[in-house]
Amino acid sequence: MKVLMFGWEFPPHIAGGLGTACDGLTRGLAKQQVEVLFVMPSASGDEDQTAVRIINASDVAAFHTKQEARRIFDKVQFLKVTSNLIPYLGPDEFEEKVDLEREKEWKEFRISFGQKYQFSGKYGKNLMEEVMRYSLVAAAIARQNQFDVIHAHDWLTYMAGIAAKRVSGKPLVIHVHATEFDRSGENINTQVYDLEKRGMEAADKVIAVSHLTRNTIINRYHIDPGKVITVHNAVDFSSREHREITRGVPEKIVTFLGRITFQKGPEYFIEAAYKVLQKTKNVRFVMAGSGDMFNRAVRRVAKLGISPNFHFTGFLKGEDVKNMFAYSDVYVMPSVSEPFGISPLEAMRANVPTIISKQSGVAEVLHHAIKVDFWDVNALADAIYGLLTYPALSAMTVRCGLEEVNALKWDNAALKVRDIYESVTREKSKIQ
Repeated sequence: MKVLMFGWEFPPHIAGGLGTACDGLTRGLAKQQVEVLFVMPSASGDEDQTAVRIINASDVAAFHTKQEARRIFDKVQFLKVTSNLIPYLGPDEFEEKVDLEREKEWKEFRISFGQKYQFSGKYGKNLMEEVMRYSLVAAAIARQNQFDVIHAHDWLTYMAGIAAKRVSGKPLVIHVHATEFDRSGENINTQVYDLEKRGMEAADKVIAVSHLTRNTIINRYHIDPGKVITVHNAVDFSSREHREITRGVPEKIVTFLGRITFQKGPEYFIEAAYKVLQKTKNVRFVMAGSGDMFNRAVRRVAKLGISPNFHFTGFLKGEDVKNMFAYSDVYVMPSVSEPFGISPLEAMRANVPTIISKQSGVAEVLHHAIKVDFWDVNALADAIYGLLTYPALSAMTVRCGLEEVNALKWDNAALKVRDIYESVTREKSKIQ
C-alpha cells in the first residue's frame, strides 16, 4: 500500500510534537509494509528518509499550462480570509491578507507556468498564503504520483489533502493533533475553525490522538462519530540512551518543556513553583520553550521574587531536549487543553518522574504519572514537593512509568492506522 502524506514539519527541523509524531508514525508504517510519500513545504535535504520518501513542495511546479491550471482551480475551492489566523504554534500577526475566493483568485492570481513556489515551511506572517499555495502544489503532486490513500496532518495541510482528493479521487484520512479550541480556548479564530471543520467533513476517516480530542471533534465540529477513530500517540524507544551529565548546580531541577502559550498552562507552573519555594530552596525551576506568553511569564517570575531559582532557556530541540530531561528530577506538563502530549512519554522514557494535567489526552493511557487539574496550583505544588522530598515515591513513579511507556509503541499505532487505510480503500472500491 502507498500513502501520499502531507505534513508541515519533519525531524530534525521541528517546532513541536507534530513533527515527532509524523516521524514515529511513518517509521511504524514502514514496518507494516506501507510506503509513505511524505510531502512538506520546505525540505532541507537532511531529513531521515529511512522510512519515507520526502517530497519537497518547493521543488514542484504547481502547473505548466493554462488548461492544467484551470482544471486544478475548478477542483480546489478556496476559503475567503477576512481576519488574521492563529497558526499551529500559537498567535501570530499577519501583515498581509489574501483573498482566496475561487473565481476572484483565478482572475487576480498571477500565474507563471512552470513556476516553483519557495515555501518557508515556517509559521510566520505569510502562513495562510503558503497554506493556499501548498494546496495548489499538492494537487500537482497528486496528479504526478500513484498512491492508494491520502493522509493529512493538522489544519495546515487539510486544504492540501482536499485538493489531492479532488484531483485523484482517492480516499482522504485527516489526522487531528490539535484543534482551535486547544490552541485558543473559547476565543477561537473562526476562520481556522471553518478550515478545520471543512477538512473533517471532506475526510473519509478522521483520526483523533485521544478520546478527549475525539469528543471535541464530534461535539464542537459536529462530525459523524462513526468516522472518527482514536489512535493514541506513542514514543520511540529506539533512541533511548543513558546520558551521563554533570550538573552545574547542586539543587534539584523541575522542568516545563513546551510552548509558552495559553494551551500549555505556563502560568500554573510558575504559581506552583512559588509555593514549592516557600517550603524549600533546594530546587530550581526551568521553563524551556518560547511563545507569545514568554514576556508575561518573565514578568510574573520577577514579581514573585523567585528569579534566582527560576530559569528560561528558550526553545530547545534535538540533543538539548535529551540533555534537559537528563538534568531533570521532575517533569511537569500543566496543559489547559492537551490533545495528547508526547513530552511526558519522552520524560518517562528518560526515567524522570512526571506530573500531567487531567485535561490531557495522554492521561488516558498513563496510570503512573501523577495527575492534577491544571488549575489546582496547590495540588501541583504538593505533587512536585512530594516527588522532590520522598525518594521512594519518585523511584516507584520512575520504575512503573518506564514499564508503562515501554508498551506504547509506534508499531501498535501504525497497525491501527493501516487498518484505517484498508477500510477506506475497501469502501471506495465498493462505491466504484
